[in-house]
Amino acid sequence: MDTLFDAGNLRIVRLVVGPLDNNVYIISSAGKAVVVDAAAEPDLILAAVAGSEVNAVLTTHGHHDHIGAVEAVTGELGVPFRLHPADAAIAGLEPDEPLEDGERIAVGEHAVTVIHTPGHTPGSVSFLLDRHLFTGDTLFPGGPGATRFPYSSFDLIMESLTESLFVHDDATVVYPGHGATTTLKAERPHLDEWRARGW
Repeated sequence: MDTLFDAGNLRIVRLVVGPLDNNVYIISSAGKAVVVDAAAEPDLILAAVAGSEVNAVLTTHGHHDHIGAVEAVTGELGVPFRLHPADAAIAGLEPDEPLEDGERIAVGEHAVTVIHTPGHTPGSVSFLLDRHLFTGDTLFPGGPGATRFPYSSFDLIMESLTESLFVHDDATVVYPGHGATTTLKAERPHLDEWRARGW
């Protein structure tokens, strides 16, 4: 477990789990917490949230590698599985509470804003808290997520990036679904390059 941020009554930790090295993030403040992407290894996730009152499991999109521990974690904690409804068919699971674009979800003294960012999947979302942006498989260091699936769209993911994510401050830290963190400042100069290469 890595602590990525710990200041001003906000703590963000990361677990790397499962065969695809998925990132699971735990955002906590004032004794409250949410889990972003209960991907795998539920025992590790449950151990990491011990001592906090978890409000929900927030899910960036419905791919199997991002939801493998959802049922175990939500069942043990008695909290809702939250997913954009456009990804319910991909997940094979109906959300207990659907996520809505623009919704604000309280986490202690802070709040996470839901941003619908389709392209990788129809129901992909990102979560913004101050200058912390959890992008799932929509944005990685070096480019957007894969759009090779029948339900994916490169044009749409680029629209999500330019109109919904890169409108935020350069100092915003990006926490992707796999791999290392980056910043909007580091990635912004490459938008035209990504558009030109088509992936």
